[in-house]
Amino acid sequence: MTILVVGASGATGRQLIEQLLIQGHNVKAVVRSPEKLPESWKNNERIEIISASILDLSDAKMRELTLGCHSVASCLGHNMTWKGIYGHPRKLVTDAARRLCNAIQANKPETPIKYVLMNTTGNRNRDLDEPISFAQKCVIGLLRLLLPPHVDNEKAADYLRTKIGQHNQFIEWAAIRPDGLIDNDEVSDYEIHPSPTRSAIFNAGKTSRINVGHFMASLISDDHLWEKWKGQMPVIYNKSSPK
Repeated sequence: MTILVVGASGATGRQLIEQLLIQGHNVKAVVRSPEKLPESWKNNERIEIISASILDLSDAKMRELTLGCHSVASCLGHNMTWKGIYGHPRKLVTDAARRLCNAIQANKPETPIKYVLMNTTGNRNRDLDEPISFAQKCVIGLLRLLLPPHVDNEKAADYLRTKIGQHNQFIEWAAIRPDGLIDNDEVSDYEIHPSPTRSAIFNAGKTSRINVGHFMASLISDDHLWEKWKGQMPVIYNKSSPK
């Protein structure tokens, strides 16, 4: 299978691609900074590297990019710099999801394409009753005012929930919500929940990026796992996280 990965040069995107390669997939990797990529990727015939900012591509190029892909995975995020947080594009993740989904639907694939979005546990799944404390509501409200990337993550998941929905002919989706991201060298035990089991603000857990990549790759590869989580926003924690 061929998988399109956007945000491929980011810390989690690179872990996802390594897991996809382990599982035997071909990968189209869209990257803004190809010089940051591992040398092994540049000589790997199973990786096609597309050097571009995803939102700079034309609609026709978007359709070409998604054509023939079994799945699309988005690990896009904002750089943690002043320009990355407050500069443009402020709706990078949302606009990429919208344009990629439009391209998929324009191609009219015979079977639905999986769209796997990396999101955040700080974003609630409004399809479920996910109660949070008044204090956490206040903090999230401040984040919406002060941090455009948080709003972008919320709107990207909301686009999939409300615009693509549960019965789209051409697209199925899942939005993966890790807690506090950390770096580990190896995949470790992790647990998946439909909703957070702890406060993302006041009692955050840990999730290693390699585990996020492993879970996203597993969703793409394993149809039984996909049937369990499609149309949902599963939360992933490292199993060793203290409660």
